Amino acid sequence: MLTTMRELAGRIARLHASPTHPVWLDGLRVNVSTTTSAGMGGLTRPVLALVAQGAKQTTLADRVYDYRAGQYLIASLELPVTGRITRASAAEPFIGLGLPLRREVITELLLETGGGSRADDDAGSGIVTADADEELLDAVVRLLRLLDRPADFTVLGPGVEREIHWHLMNGPRGAAVRRIGMEDSRVSLVGRATQWISRHFDRTIRIADLADEIGVSVATLNRHFRAVTAMSPLQYQKQLRLQQARLRLMAAPDDVAAVGYAVGYDSPSQFSREYRRLFGEPPGRDMHRIQEYTEVGA
Repeated sequence: MLTTMRELAGRIARLHASPTHPVWLDGLRVNVSTTTSAGMGGLTRPVLALVAQGAKQTTLADRVYDYRAGQYLIASLELPVTGRITRASAAEPFIGLGLPLRREVITELLLETGGGSRADDDAGSGIVTADADEELLDAVVRLLRLLDRPADFTVLGPGVEREIHWHLMNGPRGAAVRRIGMEDSRVSLVGRATQWISRHFDRTIRIADLADEIGVSVATLNRHFRAVTAMSPLQYQKQLRLQQARLRLMAAPDDVAAVGYAVGYDSPSQFSREYRRLFGEPPGRDMHRIQEYTEVGA
């Protein structure tokens, strides 16, 4: 397993060092950092996040997930999260990758194996972590090897990607992965709700309208939504607004009020207050802190 981990780290580092390297797998992301990082927000999609070296922390509302070399995180739907690298140095940089999880692949595997009718425990969070076993690591390494051979990747890549999904579906957090492909699962229901909120995050949302859109009662929506995302639908919308505002402020740090209005806030003071509550500083100071941190880490 140690040999496999070393090869995995080496191949990820090589991809990261060659920005012109052709990546034939849509959605693959690699990350190498010699420094720890401040918390940065973003919207995660269904993904396998695997750490080959170092450690990382992902926060979803009040839930904190720490994972290190040889471990992975699964996100089963769109979620506003904050991520930061917690272990990295020049001698041993953080090395990790993100591989998209494809619902169509999971659904196909469920149908082929009869797993679509399996009564999984559906009470889990939209994010889980686990140790990676040798079979999963070996499959990921073989997929990365194929990136050096485009012709081979065209023929063999989809099969290896499918194998990775299969190992995850049958691993220690398999239920979380299987739920991605099950139309009637709690994750699927909440996923439809989060997609609707994402399309309307800058508008006033009535929970009754959202429940009607999804086809469930308000009570059912609230219960399932909180179980999967650790927040209510309106808290989720607020997180989206603030994450989007932070991204826009990075491009235009002097237009704080305009950005607040653009993401749906009617009051600049309310925007600044809620921004500070989430990120620890008001918008202007937060942008200054991020700029300083970026300059130090560059």
